Amino acid sequence: MTTNRFIGTDRLYRNYIDGTFVDSTKDKIDVINPATGAVIARVPESDSAEVDCAVAAARTAQADWERRPAIERAGYLRKISAKIREHRLALADILVKEQGKVQGLAQVEVDFTADYIDYMAEWARRIEGEVLTSDRPNETMLLLRKPVGVVAGILPWNFPFFLIARKLAPALVTGNTIVIKPSEETPVNAYIFAELVAETDLPKGVFNLIGGRGRVTGEALAAHPGVDLITFTGSVGTGSHIMQLAGKNLTRVNLELGGKAPAIVLKDADLDLAAQAIFDSRVINTGQVCNCAERVYVEQDVHDALVAKLKALFESTRYGDPSVESDLHMGPLVNQAGLDKVAEAVELAKTQGAKVVTGGKIADRGQGYHYEPTLLTGATAQMDIMRRETFGPVLPVQAVSSLDEAIALANDSDYGLTSSVYTRDLNAALKAARELKFGETYINRENFEAMQGFHAGRRKSGIGGADGKHGLYEFMETQVVYIKGE
Repeated sequence: MTTNRFIGTDRLYRNYIDGTFVDSTKDKIDVINPATGAVIARVPESDSAEVDCAVAAARTAQADWERRPAIERAGYLRKISAKIREHRLALADILVKEQGKVQGLAQVEVDFTADYIDYMAEWARRIEGEVLTSDRPNETMLLLRKPVGVVAGILPWNFPFFLIARKLAPALVTGNTIVIKPSEETPVNAYIFAELVAETDLPKGVFNLIGGRGRVTGEALAAHPGVDLITFTGSVGTGSHIMQLAGKNLTRVNLELGGKAPAIVLKDADLDLAAQAIFDSRVINTGQVCNCAERVYVEQDVHDALVAKLKALFESTRYGDPSVESDLHMGPLVNQAGLDKVAEAVELAKTQGAKVVTGGKIADRGQGYHYEPTLLTGATAQMDIMRRETFGPVLPVQAVSSLDEAIALANDSDYGLTSSVYTRDLNAALKAARELKFGETYINRENFEAMQGFHAGRRKSGIGGADGKHGLYEFMETQVVYIKGE
């Protein structure tokens, strides 16, 4: 196993505020390798005073940053993406060690992050306003788009590096400045990102990074009167709390929260394709993805055949410690709390009548937070396993009599982020697309969004969205100008 100079318990990690690395005098947070339980780094635990400094730096820098042409701002973004590509393997290794992501997926995340920054930079010449028709003679009406100001980006731990880009890139190209707070579970990649930014000539204060726990640093950011937009990815409970804190200042929020994505398999579907795509969508990142398949509704005629194919795939799953094992499907869960939550969800499902086809228990590996890939049948709409987000490698299956029943069950949820349908019938696919009440629907493919799409949920899955043109405009506000001529 090679040494990565970017990560270690004796390495100094510092907040990045106003273009300067700042030593924190506060306590340190231990960063754990979830595959082994070992401490691999210690990072600053920032307080509200440090949040104040970061927000003030972003506020001071914002006016000059907004005045620069968008194409100039895009040039700085491209310098950052070039730095990422230069260090792609080391960055991927950090994700493997601090988040438990398998090596291939970690490299995909790093590469996708660089591509995403470049994609958003391309919007520099595509930000559009409108010319409106006036009711008055000799009057011109213009709708302008302007940056909101200072953005606070509060990150999750499941795709921590990519989420930096998803929040930073559209914010910066549209003229905002930003303060990023990484998850305390996976902060190292963000600190190294700051070091790479410091190697560019990005003007000071445009990007700021402060580490810490959600209860202190995150709350201070969410409640800060100097923040104009809070963009958060994480749990429903935390998102609701952020809304409450933001409400005191009427601060805008953009929230991507949980999901309970249904996968509908009809009797005419290609079952090999369906089983593989559902499997891929379930074990990716050890099931710790808000948009991956969380529950299956399959027509009764093909129920047993689909379950047999899924069982074979689940039992062939390769999992372990991705920092020392290659070619794995999945690694560990992120922490002990996540492992306990998954184990409790499966035990409750069993008491409520679900049957374990394969898996169903904590993996006996001696160390780390590993859970066996688990397939359940006999699920019903009333079971918690079909209603609450599991966020682990567990898949419940329910038999249905028709597409109509499947759609009704799918829509009967607190969540509305993603969904999928497997069928050869175009009319059935279009009917499902019309009637499913989800922000995204995947037909005959795995759940994985494109950067040019719009990743947005309904109900408790969030407010607003990300990616593409519509995600870019989440970071802007409008101003209508009335010009009265003679």
